[in-house]
Amino acid sequence: MAGMAFEIAWARAAYPALGEGFRHFDAAAGSLVAEPVAAAVDAVYRGAVANRSEAFAPGRRAIGIVADARRAVADLLGADPAGVVFGNSATSLVYLVARTLGQSWGPDDEVVVSRLDHDANVRPWVQVAEERGATVVWAEFDPATGELPTLQYRDLITDRTRLVAVTAASNAIGTRPDVPAIAALAHPVGALVFVDGVHATPHQPTDVTALGADFYVTSAYKWSGPHLAACVADPDTWAWMFPPKLRPSSDAVPERFEFGTPSFASLAGVTAAVDHLAGLDPAATGTRRERLLTSLAAVRDYEADLFARLVGGLAAIDGVRLCPAPADRCPTVSFRVGGQPPAETSKLLGEAGICAFAGDYYAWEYFTATGLRETGGAVRAGIYHYTTAEDVDVLLEAVRALAEHA
Repeated sequence: MAGMAFEIAWARAAYPALGEGFRHFDAAAGSLVAEPVAAAVDAVYRGAVANRSEAFAPGRRAIGIVADARRAVADLLGADPAGVVFGNSATSLVYLVARTLGQSWGPDDEVVVSRLDHDANVRPWVQVAEERGATVVWAEFDPATGELPTLQYRDLITDRTRLVAVTAASNAIGTRPDVPAIAALAHPVGALVFVDGVHATPHQPTDVTALGADFYVTSAYKWSGPHLAACVADPDTWAWMFPPKLRPSSDAVPERFEFGTPSFASLAGVTAAVDHLAGLDPAATGTRRERLLTSLAAVRDYEADLFARLVGGLAAIDGVRLCPAPADRCPTVSFRVGGQPPAETSKLLGEAGICAFAGDYYAWEYFTATGLRETGGAVRAGIYHYTTAEDVDVLLEAVRALAEHA
């Protein structure tokens, strides 16, 4: 059943930190934590939760917390709970997969990466390929449009390609590449597809099967959760991968890929964050997966309308230069104000209570290719589901004032 129109007041009520009065355009670097998430984390730290053991209740609670978190992430992404691997960060998980897969690579193999991606989905693959003597092949974005043209992959992907790494959405300019089309070119030659979903997951419904992703990584702290990440794949895919590990640790999937004792409190927070996302449309019904699809579709529509207001307003300010990007994108824009260094713009906005990052945001290849990195990158403003029209108008007025004096 379809839910009601997105209610911003309903969404914002879950974030006590908003009471401090800051205007947050920094969720791409890390969103605020929802109150149910903080409560779930607190409950674990205050309760009797031991390390995992079937022998006593506190140990069984830990087992249940881990299982609940796997089911929650699986519901969020349309994945199999038995294929959910947790790690400290998306970066650490990409390195884990790259180093494990790379054990079988050699000089006859190729890896395709993109200059649109966050460096976490570039450097691990480049470094492992170099170590193994494999060839790195680069997909280029169109600097005039911000698109990642799909047609180039027809030439880039060959029968030597072992893996294609691509983002589901650029963390710099929001571009959503056509991941299913890229995967459809990769799979017939036996190549795996690793999708960076860190920036995309908070802003739209996700179905890893529809994307054609063999691996999909996401960070909970980008969708109102704790600082924890997950990488999902088919359990059968994980089964033939063997990372270096301690001898006494479990050889089962997915535990084989999780090193040491996990943070049970953070995992409880992950489950709470997914439940929170599922309730963003208060009229959504059905299973948690169904409620997630409904709520995140409502989020997508709400953010798109607000983002159009932001981009249109910035484009109308004399002296503001936007980084080119397609109209259909995640709600993220990068810009410069006259000749002002981006770090200075960010600082001045911060003094006005507006949170917006400046720099290259680890989109190293993008800002290098555009020639902007050496002069400070750009200022990034993103819409999240707790952003209001008033927030946008306050940002636009502040940028307009800066532009007049830049």
